[in-house]
Amino acid sequence: MKISVYSVILCAVFLFTSAALATPDYAMQTGYDCVKCHVDVIGGGKLTSTGEAFLDSMKAKGQYRQLSTTQHVVRLIVGYLHMVAAIVWFGTIMYVHILLKPAYASKGLPKGELRLGWLSMITLLVTGTLLTVARMPNLEAFTTTRFGILLTIKIALFLVMLSSALVVTIFIGPKMRQRLKSPVAACLSKEMTGEQLSAFDGKEGRPAYIAYKGMIYDISGSRLWKNGQHMMKHYAGTDLTDMLKNAPHGDDKVLAMPQVGMCVESDRKPERPLYERVFYFFAYMNLALVFIIIFVISLWRWW
Repeated sequence: MKISVYSVILCAVFLFTSAALATPDYAMQTGYDCVKCHVDVIGGGKLTSTGEAFLDSMKAKGQYRQLSTTQHVVRLIVGYLHMVAAIVWFGTIMYVHILLKPAYASKGLPKGELRLGWLSMITLLVTGTLLTVARMPNLEAFTTTRFGILLTIKIALFLVMLSSALVVTIFIGPKMRQRLKSPVAACLSKEMTGEQLSAFDGKEGRPAYIAYKGMIYDISGSRLWKNGQHMMKHYAGTDLTDMLKNAPHGDDKVLAMPQVGMCVESDRKPERPLYERVFYFFAYMNLALVFIIIFVISLWRWW
């Protein structure tokens, strides 16, 4: 742990440099176009005589320090890791909440997605902190510059998402897992609703059951249903009565499986417990925040 802390501190010091005011913020304050200080009309690169004079004044005031080649490389690597982590994190959120739907995760947080999400969040936290230290000259810049204000908004949104992830992982996740560990004999000895059936999806050691013509069959021992999936098309925990009509084999394959109960219609939709409702709220809130953060970055870079 000591080595990790020292490494972060050393990297922060190594990256730190006072930001020059020759930025889009400066252009907005003065009314100058980028071409006033840069040879390239879109800014960056070689400076004009006006730009050189402005740069010299910043150096004289101690508000600018030229980065060495090594520092440029280190900052590039940190920025690259930051972008990759953001893509992985946002991609995981969209995959789980748009394609798989939150109901998939409500059966118990998938370990693979959970590890990937936390790895990307921690990477974002560390690299984002280093990049912020390297870019922002002082605390006042967070509220007095356009760059700083948008960065502050982005940081605040990230912290909200990080906090919700902590709540889900520490408090809500264990409750959802505990629900799946409850004895199943009571609900399977006679009848089972579709809601109860969906919990037995064959993932992470859970039994794999399917419904067919009103009966529940245990397919956990079938090598064709590894991890609760069959031919990448059918999933355990569902009613396959309609799908088997188009299957290349007869229903004898299903009827040969152990019969464990009967599937019945639920008279009313089961009321979700509070922790599950909070989980769904966080799930859709984080999805919305992803798009808001992307919008803030768009304003930051292209407005």
